[in-house]
Amino acid sequence: MLNWPIVAIIALIALAIGLVAGYFYRKNGMEKKIGQTEEFVANMLEDATHKAEEKKKEAVLEAKEEIIRLKSELDKEVRDRRNEVSRLERRVNQREEAFDKKLDNLEAREEALNDKYREAERLEAEANEMHDRQKQELERVAGMTADEAKQILIERIQKDAYHDAAVMVREVEAKAKEEADKRARDIVSLAIQKCAADHVAETTVSVVALPNDDMKGRIIGREGRNIRTLETATGVDLIIDDTPEAVIISAFDPVRREVARIALEKLIMDGRIHPARIEEMVEKAKREVDNQIREAGEQAIFETNLHGIHPELVKLLGRMRYRTSYGQNVLRHSIEVSHLAGVMAAELGADVTLAKRAGLLHDIGKAIDHEVEGTHVTIGADLAKKFRENDLVINAIAAHHGDVEPKSVEAVLVQAADAISAARPGARRESLENYIKRLEKLEGIAYSFDGVETCYAIQSGREVRIIVKPEDVNDAGTLILAREIVKRIEKEMEYPGQIKVNVIRETRAVEFAK
Repeated sequence: MLNWPIVAIIALIALAIGLVAGYFYRKNGMEKKIGQTEEFVANMLEDATHKAEEKKKEAVLEAKEEIIRLKSELDKEVRDRRNEVSRLERRVNQREEAFDKKLDNLEAREEALNDKYREAERLEAEANEMHDRQKQELERVAGMTADEAKQILIERIQKDAYHDAAVMVREVEAKAKEEADKRARDIVSLAIQKCAADHVAETTVSVVALPNDDMKGRIIGREGRNIRTLETATGVDLIIDDTPEAVIISAFDPVRREVARIALEKLIMDGRIHPARIEEMVEKAKREVDNQIREAGEQAIFETNLHGIHPELVKLLGRMRYRTSYGQNVLRHSIEVSHLAGVMAAELGADVTLAKRAGLLHDIGKAIDHEVEGTHVTIGADLAKKFRENDLVINAIAAHHGDVEPKSVEAVLVQAADAISAARPGARRESLENYIKRLEKLEGIAYSFDGVETCYAIQSGREVRIIVKPEDVNDAGTLILAREIVKRIEKEMEYPGQIKVNVIRETRAVEFAK
Protein backbone atom coordinates (compact mmCIF):
# COMPACT_ATOMS: atom_id res chain seq x y z
CA MET A 1 0.00 0.00 0.00
CA LEU A 2 1.10 3.45 -0.81
CA ASN A 3 1.69 5.87 1.98
CA TRP A 4 -0.84 8.65 1.24
CA PRO A 5 0.90 11.38 3.17
CA ILE A 6 4.14 10.73 1.31
CA VAL A 7 2.27 10.68 -1.95
CA ALA A 8 0.62 13.94 -1.05
CA ILE A 9 3.96 15.56 -0.15
CA ILE A 10 5.52 14.32 -3.37
CA ALA A 11 2.56 15.68 -5.30
CA LEU A 12 2.87 19.05 -3.63
CA ILE A 13 6.63 19.15 -4.32
CA ALA A 14 6.01 18.27 -7.97
CA LEU A 15 3.33 20.95 -8.22
CA ALA A 16 5.65 23.52 -6.72
CA ILE A 17 8.43 22.55 -9.10
CA GLY A 18 5.99 22.81 -12.03
CA LEU A 19 4.80 26.26 -10.95
CA VAL A 20 8.38 27.50 -10.59
CA ALA A 21 9.33 26.08 -13.96
CA GLY A 22 6.21 27.64 -15.58
CA TYR A 23 6.98 31.02 -14.03
CA PHE A 24 10.52 31.09 -15.35
CA TYR A 25 9.41 29.86 -18.78
CA ARG A 26 6.73 32.57 -19.02
CA LYS A 27 9.10 35.29 -17.80
CA ASN A 28 11.59 34.29 -20.47
CA GLY A 29 8.84 34.50 -23.19
CA MET A 30 7.65 37.91 -22.02
CA GLU A 31 11.18 39.30 -22.05
CA LYS A 32 11.65 37.98 -25.54
CA LYS A 33 8.41 39.67 -26.72
CA ILE A 34 9.33 42.96 -25.03
CA GLY A 35 12.65 42.90 -26.74
CA GLN A 36 11.02 42.35 -30.11
CA THR A 37 8.53 45.22 -29.44
CA GLU A 38 11.27 47.62 -28.45
CA GLU A 39 13.18 46.76 -31.60
CA PHE A 40 10.03 47.36 -33.74
CA VAL A 41 9.37 50.71 -32.05
CA ALA A 42 12.96 51.77 -32.55
CA ASN A 43 12.73 50.90 -36.26
CA MET A 44 9.50 52.93 -36.58
CA LEU A 45 11.05 55.92 -34.84
CA GLU A 46 14.05 55.74 -37.13
CA ASP A 47 11.81 55.62 -40.25
CA ALA A 48 9.66 58.54 -38.99
CA THR A 49 12.74 60.58 -38.23
CA HIS A 50 14.13 59.87 -41.67
CA LYS A 51 10.83 60.85 -43.39
CA ALA A 52 10.51 64.01 -41.27
CA GLU A 53 14.00 65.04 -42.31
CA GLU A 54 13.11 64.49 -45.96
CA LYS A 55 9.86 66.50 -45.58
CA LYS A 56 11.74 69.27 -43.82
CA LYS A 57 14.30 69.46 -46.62
CA GLU A 58 11.53 69.57 -49.25
CA ALA A 59 9.63 72.36 -47.36
CA VAL A 60 12.83 74.40 -47.00
CA LEU A 61 13.57 73.94 -50.68
CA GLU A 62 10.02 75.03 -51.69
CA ALA A 63 10.20 78.05 -49.36
CA LYS A 64 13.52 79.11 -50.88
CA GLU A 65 12.07 78.77 -54.39
CA GLU A 66 8.98 80.86 -53.39
CA ILE A 67 11.24 83.52 -51.81
CA ILE A 68 13.33 83.68 -54.98
CA ARG A 69 10.18 84.02 -57.13
CA LEU A 70 8.65 86.76 -54.94
CA LYS A 71 11.96 88.60 -54.86
CA SER A 72 12.17 88.57 -58.66
CA GLU A 73 8.58 89.86 -58.94
CA LEU A 74 9.28 92.58 -56.38
CA ASP A 75 12.44 93.61 -58.21
CA LYS A 76 10.51 93.83 -61.45
CA GLU A 77 7.75 95.92 -59.82
CA VAL A 78 10.36 98.23 -58.24
CA ARG A 79 12.04 98.69 -61.62
CA ASP A 80 8.64 99.51 -63.22
CA ARG A 81 7.83 101.98 -60.46
CA ARG A 82 11.23 103.64 -60.81
CA ASN A 83 10.73 103.95 -64.57
CA GLU A 84 7.27 105.46 -64.03
CA VAL A 85 8.59 107.92 -61.44
CA SER A 86 11.40 108.89 -63.80
CA ARG A 87 8.91 109.48 -66.60
CA LEU A 88 6.67 111.60 -64.35
CA GLU A 89 9.69 113.60 -63.16
CA ARG A 90 10.63 114.35 -66.76
CA ARG A 91 7.04 115.49 -67.50
CA VAL A 92 6.96 117.68 -64.38
CA ASN A 93 10.28 119.23 -65.32
CA GLN A 94 9.04 119.91 -68.85
CA ARG A 95 5.86 121.51 -67.50
CA GLU A 96 7.80 123.62 -65.05
CA GLU A 97 9.96 124.87 -67.89
CA ALA A 98 6.87 125.65 -70.01
CA PHE A 99 5.20 127.34 -67.02
CA ASP A 100 8.28 129.49 -66.41
CA LYS A 101 8.24 130.56 -70.07
CA LYS A 102 4.54 131.43 -69.89
CA LEU A 103 5.05 133.30 -66.64
CA ASP A 104 7.80 135.37 -68.26
CA ASN A 105 5.51 136.11 -71.23
CA LEU A 106 2.64 137.07 -68.89
CA GLU A 107 4.85 139.42 -66.93
CA ALA A 108 5.94 141.08 -70.16
CA ARG A 109 2.33 141.36 -71.34
CA GLU A 110 1.23 142.70 -67.94
CA GLU A 111 3.85 145.40 -68.13
CA ALA A 112 2.69 146.29 -71.65
CA LEU A 113 -0.93 146.39 -70.51
CA ASN A 114 -0.07 148.61 -67.57
CA ASP A 115 1.56 151.04 -69.99
CA LYS A 116 -1.51 151.00 -72.21
CA TYR A 117 -3.81 151.40 -69.18
CA ARG A 118 -1.88 154.46 -68.03
CA GLU A 119 -2.08 155.86 -71.56
CA ALA A 120 -5.85 155.15 -71.67
CA GLU A 121 -6.36 156.92 -68.34
CA ARG A 122 -4.52 159.95 -69.66
CA LEU A 123 -6.64 159.97 -72.85
CA GLU A 124 -9.85 159.49 -70.82
CA ALA A 125 -8.97 162.45 -68.61
CA GLU A 126 -8.34 164.58 -71.69
CA ALA A 127 -11.62 163.39 -73.26
CA ASN A 128 -13.59 164.16 -70.08
CA GLU A 129 -12.08 167.61 -69.93
CA MET A 130 -12.94 168.20 -73.60
CA HIS A 131 -16.49 166.82 -73.02
CA ASP A 132 -17.05 169.17 -70.10
CA ARG A 133 -15.93 172.14 -72.22
CA GLN A 134 -18.22 171.11 -75.09
CA LYS A 135 -21.13 170.55 -72.69
CA GLN A 136 -20.68 174.01 -71.18
CA GLU A 137 -20.51 175.53 -74.68
CA LEU A 138 -23.69 173.66 -75.76
CA GLU A 139 -25.57 174.75 -72.63
CA ARG A 140 -24.49 178.33 -73.31
CA VAL A 141 -25.62 178.17 -76.95
CA ALA A 142 -28.92 176.28 -76.25
CA GLY A 143 -29.87 178.33 -73.24
CA MET A 144 -30.79 175.23 -71.12
CA THR A 145 -29.04 172.75 -68.87
CA ALA A 146 -28.20 169.17 -69.81
CA ASP A 147 -30.84 167.76 -67.43
CA GLU A 148 -33.55 169.90 -69.02
CA ALA A 149 -32.50 168.82 -72.52
CA LYS A 150 -32.38 165.18 -71.39
CA GLN A 151 -35.90 165.37 -69.93
CA ILE A 152 -37.30 166.89 -73.14
CA LEU A 153 -35.58 164.19 -75.20
CA ILE A 154 -36.85 161.38 -72.93
CA GLU A 155 -40.43 162.65 -73.09
CA ARG A 156 -40.27 162.85 -76.86
CA ILE A 157 -38.77 159.36 -77.16
CA GLN A 158 -41.34 157.92 -74.74
CA LYS A 159 -44.18 159.45 -76.69
CA ASP A 160 -42.84 158.14 -80.00
CA ALA A 161 -42.12 154.70 -78.53
CA TYR A 162 -45.59 154.54 -76.94
CA HIS A 163 -47.20 155.32 -80.29
CA ASP A 164 -44.95 152.93 -82.22
CA ALA A 165 -45.56 150.14 -79.72
CA ALA A 166 -49.32 150.58 -79.91
CA VAL A 167 -49.23 150.58 -83.72
CA MET A 168 -46.99 147.51 -83.75
CA VAL A 169 -49.19 145.63 -81.27
CA ARG A 170 -52.25 146.47 -83.35
CA GLU A 171 -50.60 145.24 -86.54
CA VAL A 172 -49.40 142.01 -84.92
CA GLU A 173 -52.77 141.31 -83.35
CA ALA A 174 -54.62 142.04 -86.58
CA LYS A 175 -52.33 139.70 -88.52
CA ALA A 176 -52.61 136.98 -85.88
CA LYS A 177 -56.37 137.27 -85.73
CA GLU A 178 -56.65 137.02 -89.49
CA GLU A 179 -54.79 133.72 -89.43
CA ALA A 180 -56.15 132.25 -86.19
CA ASP A 181 -59.74 133.40 -85.82
CA LYS A 182 -61.20 131.34 -88.65
CA ARG A 183 -59.29 128.19 -87.71
CA ALA A 184 -60.10 128.51 -84.02
CA ARG A 185 -63.76 129.28 -84.76
CA ASP A 186 -64.05 126.22 -86.97
CA ILE A 187 -62.42 123.91 -84.43
CA VAL A 188 -64.44 125.17 -81.46
CA SER A 189 -67.77 125.22 -83.31
CA LEU A 190 -67.15 121.72 -84.63
CA ALA A 191 -66.28 120.48 -81.16
CA ILE A 192 -69.41 122.03 -79.63
CA GLN A 193 -71.63 120.65 -82.38
CA LYS A 194 -70.25 117.15 -81.89
CA CYS A 195 -70.78 117.29 -78.14
CA ALA A 196 -74.27 118.35 -77.10
CA ALA A 197 -74.41 117.05 -73.53
CA ASP A 198 -77.41 117.49 -71.23
CA HIS A 199 -76.82 119.32 -67.97
CA VAL A 200 -78.94 118.87 -64.86
CA ALA A 201 -78.93 121.52 -62.13
CA GLU A 202 -79.15 120.16 -58.59
CA THR A 203 -79.48 121.89 -55.24
CA THR A 204 -78.49 120.99 -51.72
CA VAL A 205 -81.95 119.67 -50.78
CA SER A 206 -84.08 116.72 -51.86
CA VAL A 207 -87.82 116.39 -51.37
CA VAL A 208 -89.41 113.03 -50.53
CA ALA A 209 -93.15 112.71 -51.15
CA LEU A 210 -95.28 111.13 -48.40
CA PRO A 211 -98.51 109.17 -48.90
CA ASN A 212 -100.16 111.21 -46.12
CA ASP A 213 -99.33 113.62 -43.31
CA ASP A 214 -99.68 110.88 -40.69
CA MET A 215 -96.42 109.45 -42.00
CA LYS A 216 -94.55 112.50 -40.60
CA GLY A 217 -95.29 111.38 -37.04
CA ARG A 218 -94.09 107.85 -37.75
CA ILE A 219 -90.88 109.22 -39.27
CA ILE A 220 -90.29 111.36 -36.18
CA GLY A 221 -91.05 108.43 -33.84
CA ARG A 222 -91.58 108.39 -30.13
CA GLU A 223 -89.66 111.29 -28.59
CA GLY A 224 -87.93 111.77 -31.95
CA ARG A 225 -85.89 108.55 -31.83
CA ASN A 226 -86.61 107.57 -35.45
CA ILE A 227 -85.59 110.89 -36.98
CA ARG A 228 -82.47 111.05 -34.77
CA THR A 229 -81.47 107.54 -35.84
CA LEU A 230 -81.96 108.40 -39.52
CA GLU A 231 -80.03 111.66 -39.25
CA THR A 232 -77.17 109.99 -37.35
CA ALA A 233 -76.91 107.05 -39.75
CA THR A 234 -76.94 109.20 -42.91
CA GLY A 235 -75.35 112.48 -41.77
CA VAL A 236 -78.14 114.66 -43.19
CA ASP A 237 -80.76 117.01 -41.75
CA LEU A 238 -84.43 116.06 -42.07
CA ILE A 239 -86.76 119.05 -42.23
CA ILE A 240 -90.34 118.16 -41.34
CA ASP A 241 -92.49 121.29 -41.44
CA ASP A 242 -95.96 122.33 -42.56
CA THR A 243 -95.30 121.40 -46.18
CA PRO A 244 -98.14 118.97 -46.99
CA GLU A 245 -97.16 115.36 -47.69
CA ALA A 246 -93.44 116.11 -48.08
CA VAL A 247 -90.20 115.79 -46.13
CA ILE A 248 -87.10 117.81 -47.04
CA ILE A 249 -83.62 116.24 -46.84
CA SER A 250 -80.86 118.83 -46.52
CA ALA A 251 -77.11 118.16 -46.86
CA PHE A 252 -74.15 119.60 -48.72
CA ASP A 253 -72.84 116.10 -49.47
CA PRO A 254 -74.98 114.85 -52.39
CA VAL A 255 -74.00 111.20 -51.81
CA ARG A 256 -75.27 111.28 -48.24
CA ARG A 257 -78.40 113.07 -49.40
CA GLU A 258 -79.04 110.40 -52.00
CA VAL A 259 -78.51 107.61 -49.43
CA ALA A 260 -80.98 109.28 -47.08
CA ARG A 261 -83.54 109.77 -49.86
CA ILE A 262 -83.41 106.12 -50.96
CA ALA A 263 -83.51 104.83 -47.38
CA LEU A 264 -86.49 107.06 -46.49
CA GLU A 265 -88.42 106.00 -49.59
CA LYS A 266 -87.79 102.31 -48.77
CA LEU A 267 -88.96 102.86 -45.18
CA ILE A 268 -92.12 104.59 -46.37
CA MET A 269 -92.88 101.75 -48.79
CA ASP A 270 -92.15 99.11 -46.14
CA GLY A 271 -94.19 100.86 -43.43
CA ARG A 272 -92.09 99.50 -40.57
CA ILE A 273 -90.20 102.47 -39.17
CA HIS A 274 -88.08 101.89 -36.08
CA PRO A 275 -84.36 102.35 -35.31
CA ALA A 276 -83.27 98.82 -36.19
CA ARG A 277 -85.19 98.89 -39.47
CA ILE A 278 -83.82 102.36 -40.25
CA GLU A 279 -80.22 101.18 -39.87
CA GLU A 280 -80.94 98.15 -42.06
CA MET A 281 -82.49 100.32 -44.81
CA VAL A 282 -79.63 102.82 -44.64
CA GLU A 283 -77.10 100.02 -45.22
CA LYS A 284 -79.12 98.78 -48.20
CA ALA A 285 -79.31 102.33 -49.56
CA LYS A 286 -75.53 102.75 -49.19
CA ARG A 287 -74.92 99.56 -51.17
CA GLU A 288 -77.38 100.72 -53.82
CA VAL A 289 -75.71 104.14 -54.10
CA ASP A 290 -72.28 102.46 -54.30
CA ASN A 291 -73.55 100.39 -57.22
CA GLN A 292 -74.97 103.51 -58.86
CA ILE A 293 -71.63 105.28 -58.39
CA ARG A 294 -69.72 102.38 -59.93
CA GLU A 295 -72.17 102.14 -62.83
CA ALA A 296 -71.99 105.91 -63.42
CA GLY A 297 -68.19 105.76 -63.56
CA GLU A 298 -68.23 102.78 -65.93
CA GLN A 299 -70.82 104.54 -68.11
CA ALA A 300 -68.56 107.61 -68.31
CA ILE A 301 -65.64 105.38 -69.35
CA PHE A 302 -67.87 103.75 -71.97
CA GLU A 303 -69.14 107.09 -73.33
CA THR A 304 -65.61 108.44 -73.74
CA ASN A 305 -64.26 105.11 -75.04
CA LEU A 306 -61.30 105.12 -72.64
CA HIS A 307 -59.69 102.04 -71.12
CA GLY A 308 -57.13 101.16 -68.49
CA ILE A 309 -58.31 103.67 -65.87
CA HIS A 310 -57.73 102.50 -62.29
CA PRO A 311 -60.92 101.14 -60.61
CA GLU A 312 -60.58 103.65 -57.75
CA LEU A 313 -60.55 106.51 -60.26
CA VAL A 314 -63.62 105.00 -61.94
CA LYS A 315 -65.37 104.99 -58.57
CA LEU A 316 -64.40 108.63 -57.98
CA LEU A 317 -65.76 109.51 -61.42
CA GLY A 318 -69.06 107.96 -60.39
CA ARG A 319 -69.12 110.06 -57.20
CA MET A 320 -69.00 113.18 -59.37
CA ARG A 321 -72.48 112.28 -60.60
CA TYR A 322 -73.72 113.69 -57.29
CA ARG A 323 -71.46 116.77 -57.40
CA THR A 324 -72.45 120.10 -58.94
CA SER A 325 -70.52 123.31 -59.63
CA TYR A 326 -72.52 126.49 -60.27
CA GLY A 327 -75.46 124.16 -60.89
CA GLN A 328 -73.52 122.20 -63.52
CA ASN A 329 -73.22 118.45 -62.97
CA VAL A 330 -69.50 117.78 -62.64
CA LEU A 331 -69.59 114.29 -64.21
CA ARG A 332 -71.51 115.50 -67.27
CA HIS A 333 -69.15 118.49 -67.44
CA SER A 334 -66.11 116.16 -67.34
CA ILE A 335 -67.54 113.96 -70.09
CA GLU A 336 -68.24 117.04 -72.20
CA VAL A 337 -64.71 118.37 -71.64
CA SER A 338 -63.33 114.96 -72.65
CA HIS A 339 -65.30 115.01 -75.92
CA LEU A 340 -64.41 118.64 -76.66
CA ALA A 341 -60.71 118.09 -75.99
CA GLY A 342 -60.72 114.94 -78.11
CA VAL A 343 -62.39 116.65 -81.08
CA MET A 344 -60.02 119.62 -80.96
CA ALA A 345 -57.01 117.28 -80.62
CA ALA A 346 -58.17 115.38 -83.70
CA GLU A 347 -58.48 118.63 -85.67
CA LEU A 348 -54.99 119.73 -84.61
CA GLY A 349 -53.31 116.34 -85.08
CA ALA A 350 -52.58 115.91 -81.36
CA ASP A 351 -52.98 112.79 -79.19
CA VAL A 352 -56.76 112.26 -79.07
CA THR A 353 -56.72 109.54 -76.38
CA LEU A 354 -54.45 111.58 -74.09
CA ALA A 355 -56.61 114.70 -74.50
CA LYS A 356 -59.84 112.77 -73.78
CA ARG A 357 -58.31 111.02 -70.76
CA ALA A 358 -57.03 114.28 -69.28
CA GLY A 359 -60.38 115.97 -70.01
CA LEU A 360 -62.33 113.24 -68.25
CA LEU A 361 -60.08 113.29 -65.15
CA HIS A 362 -59.42 117.06 -64.95
CA ASP A 363 -61.99 117.64 -62.15
CA ILE A 364 -61.50 114.29 -60.36
CA GLY A 365 -60.41 116.19 -57.24
CA LYS A 366 -63.94 117.54 -56.79
CA ALA A 367 -65.10 114.01 -55.85
CA ILE A 368 -63.33 114.26 -52.47
CA ASP A 369 -62.48 117.96 -52.08
CA HIS A 370 -64.83 118.14 -49.06
CA GLU A 371 -62.86 115.30 -47.38
CA VAL A 372 -59.25 116.31 -48.20
CA GLU A 373 -57.49 119.62 -47.62
CA GLY A 374 -56.47 121.59 -50.70
CA THR A 375 -57.90 122.78 -54.00
CA HIS A 376 -59.57 120.32 -56.35
CA VAL A 377 -56.70 120.90 -58.81
CA THR A 378 -54.04 119.80 -56.31
CA ILE A 379 -56.17 116.92 -55.03
CA GLY A 380 -56.87 115.73 -58.59
CA ALA A 381 -53.18 115.81 -59.55
CA ASP A 382 -52.26 113.88 -56.37
CA LEU A 383 -54.93 111.25 -57.09
CA ALA A 384 -53.73 110.81 -60.67
CA LYS A 385 -50.14 110.48 -59.44
CA LYS A 386 -51.20 107.99 -56.76
CA PHE A 387 -52.92 105.72 -59.28
CA ARG A 388 -50.00 105.97 -61.75
CA GLU A 389 -51.55 108.04 -64.51
CA ASN A 390 -49.45 109.39 -67.38
CA ASP A 391 -47.24 112.37 -66.43
CA LEU A 392 -48.85 114.45 -69.20
CA VAL A 393 -52.32 113.64 -67.81
CA ILE A 394 -51.15 114.73 -64.34
CA ASN A 395 -49.78 117.98 -65.79
CA ALA A 396 -53.03 118.64 -67.69
CA ILE A 397 -55.03 118.19 -64.46
CA ALA A 398 -52.69 120.49 -62.53
CA ALA A 399 -52.65 123.12 -65.31
CA HIS A 400 -56.33 123.30 -66.29
CA HIS A 401 -56.84 126.41 -64.13
CA GLY A 402 -53.43 127.92 -64.92
CA ASP A 403 -51.82 127.01 -61.58
CA VAL A 404 -48.82 125.48 -63.39
CA GLU A 405 -47.46 125.77 -66.91
CA PRO A 406 -48.91 123.25 -69.41
CA LYS A 407 -46.28 120.89 -70.82
CA SER A 408 -48.23 119.63 -73.83
CA VAL A 409 -50.71 120.70 -76.48
CA GLU A 410 -53.26 118.35 -74.92
CA ALA A 411 -53.03 120.24 -71.59
CA VAL A 412 -53.82 123.50 -73.39
CA LEU A 413 -56.76 121.83 -75.17
CA VAL A 414 -58.12 120.64 -71.80
CA GLN A 415 -57.96 124.25 -70.55
CA ALA A 416 -59.86 125.44 -73.62
CA ALA A 417 -62.42 122.63 -73.43
CA ASP A 418 -63.02 123.33 -69.73
CA ALA A 419 -63.61 127.02 -70.47
CA ILE A 420 -65.94 126.20 -73.38
CA SER A 421 -68.00 123.77 -71.33
CA ALA A 422 -68.24 126.12 -68.34
CA ALA A 423 -68.91 129.27 -70.38
CA ARG A 424 -71.53 127.77 -72.67
CA PRO A 425 -74.84 129.67 -72.20
CA GLY A 426 -77.03 127.86 -69.69
CA ALA A 427 -74.26 125.57 -68.48
CA ARG A 428 -73.92 127.23 -65.08
CA ARG A 429 -75.87 129.43 -62.80
CA GLU A 430 -74.96 131.67 -59.93
CA SER A 431 -76.84 133.55 -57.27
CA LEU A 432 -78.26 136.97 -58.07
CA GLU A 433 -76.17 138.57 -55.35
CA ASN A 434 -72.88 137.18 -56.71
CA TYR A 435 -73.92 138.07 -60.24
CA ILE A 436 -74.58 141.72 -59.31
CA LYS A 437 -71.32 141.93 -57.35
CA ARG A 438 -69.39 140.62 -60.33
CA LEU A 439 -70.94 143.18 -62.67
CA GLU A 440 -70.25 146.02 -60.22
CA LYS A 441 -66.64 144.86 -59.79
CA LEU A 442 -66.22 144.70 -63.56
CA GLU A 443 -67.50 148.26 -64.09
CA GLY A 444 -65.49 149.51 -61.09
CA ILE A 445 -62.24 148.25 -62.61
CA ALA A 446 -63.02 150.01 -65.89
CA TYR A 447 -63.89 153.33 -64.17
CA SER A 448 -60.60 153.26 -62.21
CA PHE A 449 -58.59 154.14 -65.35
CA ASP A 450 -58.02 157.71 -66.52
CA GLY A 451 -59.85 158.83 -69.64
CA VAL A 452 -62.86 156.51 -69.18
CA GLU A 453 -66.11 158.40 -69.71
CA THR A 454 -68.62 155.58 -69.14
CA CYS A 455 -68.80 151.80 -69.29
CA TYR A 456 -71.46 149.08 -69.47
CA ALA A 457 -71.24 145.41 -68.44
CA ILE A 458 -73.33 143.45 -70.96
CA GLN A 459 -73.85 139.86 -72.11
CA SER A 460 -74.37 138.69 -68.51
CA GLY A 461 -70.97 140.04 -67.56
CA ARG A 462 -69.13 138.36 -70.42
CA GLU A 463 -68.42 141.69 -72.14
CA VAL A 464 -67.68 145.20 -70.93
CA ARG A 465 -67.96 148.16 -73.29
CA ILE A 466 -65.90 151.19 -72.32
CA ILE A 467 -66.34 154.62 -73.91
CA VAL A 468 -63.31 156.89 -73.48
CA LYS A 469 -62.89 160.63 -73.78
CA PRO A 470 -61.38 161.32 -77.22
CA GLU A 471 -59.44 164.34 -75.99
CA ASP A 472 -57.70 162.25 -73.28
CA VAL A 473 -57.08 158.95 -75.11
CA ASN A 474 -55.88 158.68 -78.72
CA ASP A 475 -56.46 155.77 -81.09
CA ALA A 476 -53.22 154.04 -80.13
CA GLY A 477 -53.98 154.52 -76.45
CA THR A 478 -57.26 152.59 -76.69
CA LEU A 479 -55.34 149.40 -77.38
CA ILE A 480 -53.02 149.94 -74.42
CA LEU A 481 -56.00 150.78 -72.18
CA ALA A 482 -57.81 147.59 -73.21
CA ARG A 483 -54.75 145.52 -72.35
CA GLU A 484 -54.32 147.15 -68.94
CA ILE A 485 -57.99 146.60 -68.08
CA VAL A 486 -57.73 142.94 -69.11
CA LYS A 487 -54.72 142.47 -66.83
CA ARG A 488 -56.59 144.02 -63.89
CA ILE A 489 -59.65 141.82 -64.50
CA GLU A 490 -57.54 138.65 -64.69
CA LYS A 491 -55.68 139.59 -61.52
CA GLU A 492 -58.59 140.73 -59.31
CA MET A 493 -61.68 138.81 -60.45
CA GLU A 494 -62.91 135.22 -60.58
CA TYR A 495 -65.31 134.38 -63.39
CA PRO A 496 -66.29 131.42 -65.58
CA GLY A 497 -65.18 131.50 -69.21
CA GLN A 498 -63.81 134.76 -70.56
CA ILE A 499 -64.69 138.46 -70.57
CA LYS A 500 -64.45 140.61 -73.69
CA VAL A 501 -63.13 144.15 -73.10
CA ASN A 502 -64.31 146.53 -75.84
CA VAL A 503 -62.81 150.06 -75.70
CA ILE A 504 -64.59 152.63 -77.93
CA ARG A 505 -63.21 156.05 -78.89
CA GLU A 506 -65.50 158.32 -80.86
CA THR A 507 -65.00 161.89 -82.07
CA ARG A 508 -68.06 163.90 -83.13
CA ALA A 509 -68.12 167.27 -84.85
CA VAL A 510 -71.45 169.10 -84.47
CA GLU A 511 -72.39 172.37 -86.21
CA PHE A 512 -75.73 174.09 -86.76
CA ALA A 513 -76.75 175.80 -89.99
CA LYS A 514 -78.76 178.91 -89.34
